[in-house]
Amino acid sequence: MSATTHSLDCEVEKSGDQSVGRIARVICRGELVNQTAYQLKEVVKPLITDGGHIVLDFKDVTFVDSMGLGTLVGLKVSAIGAGYCTLELEHLMPRVQELLRLTKVADLFKT
Repeated sequence: MSATTHSLDCEVEKSGDQSVGRIARVICRGELVNQTAYQLKEVVKPLITDGGHIVLDFKDVTFVDSMGLGTLVGLKVSAIGAGYCTLELEHLMPRVQELLRLTKVADLFKT
């Protein structure tokens, strides 16, 4: 039986400044699953601390499991708790949109 290898790559593009507002776009590629969720946390947590607007671009994310979903919810709650940070998702594949809808967390990510 072979083990499945999962990967997630996250690239951050920052723009803006304190006067106009900071924007951080996190472009993700791969699968947000149990084995890769920590990678997204490591990238996004410091951005939440910086404040501003964070956009998670999931155009090239092909799969999200329950651990990945939990990670997204945790990051959103952290951003809300920070009070000076917003976090949104964009370019979700239909199956990821359906996961958010079925688990009743889609409204949490609406801006």
